[in-house]
Amino acid sequence: MLWKMKPFNIKESKVRRELIGFNSPFEGGKGDVSVKLWNKFLTTFFFLIILPSCNQTQNPEKQSRVDSLPYYCEATFTPHWLSSNDNKNVLDTLHRISPFMLFNQEGDTVTENTFKDKIYVVDFFFTTCPGICPKMTDNMAILQEEFLEDSEILLASHSVTPKYDSIAVLKEYAELKGIRSEKWHLLTGEREQIYKLGRKDYFVEEDLGLQKDVDDFLHTENFVLIDKNRHIRGIYNGLNKVSVNQLIADIWTLKKE
Repeated sequence: MLWKMKPFNIKESKVRRELIGFNSPFEGGKGDVSVKLWNKFLTTFFFLIILPSCNQTQNPEKQSRVDSLPYYCEATFTPHWLSSNDNKNVLDTLHRISPFMLFNQEGDTVTENTFKDKIYVVDFFFTTCPGICPKMTDNMAILQEEFLEDSEILLASHSVTPKYDSIAVLKEYAELKGIRSEKWHLLTGEREQIYKLGRKDYFVEEDLGLQKDVDDFLHTENFVLIDKNRHIRGIYNGLNKVSVNQLIADIWTLKKE
């Protein structure tokens, strides 16, 4: 069936618009006032309703999905939740980052005591990496900016090519990337210790079924969140902005503990 459309009547259309007071602003008459009032209403609506709601959606990082974070004790990253009824001694049975000694871009010695009573985020990179590392560094810089004035939060990036990434090289890299030494440690040292930390302590690799040793190259995009007691509390994709925003939200949650 074909539908027949009624021919458009210019005069009739104009009369109807005049009756409801919405003439074109170029036609003159009382429609001008109505249009101006309508425009004023839309402007007020935008600033009072739309703009505030946009600002709220731009800050999702302040709102975590959970009220508390689980603990992770093995490479499978199976979450372990503690209830308020659990004895504090239970924490002593959970996996904890072991002691270490490395050097940062300033030539300062960095140990587990550097992070005492601190919440910190770690990743593994190398300065000549042409692939995922630049993006990871950019996203770690987001964390630096978010918590720049918060002395409770630190960042640590471990070089997986420490023989090349000397203190001087890390210093130059830090200056190039705008890295603040008091907030963000670029770490170098013994390769064996760095790889052991990555695989046995932070569990940063996802190749769970493969047995690797120090000779196998360590390369991963993961960020790992550590609490004030050196417990692992989260793992995140360092290439993904949504995941990084979730990391920021989880840091805020962890600060409330």
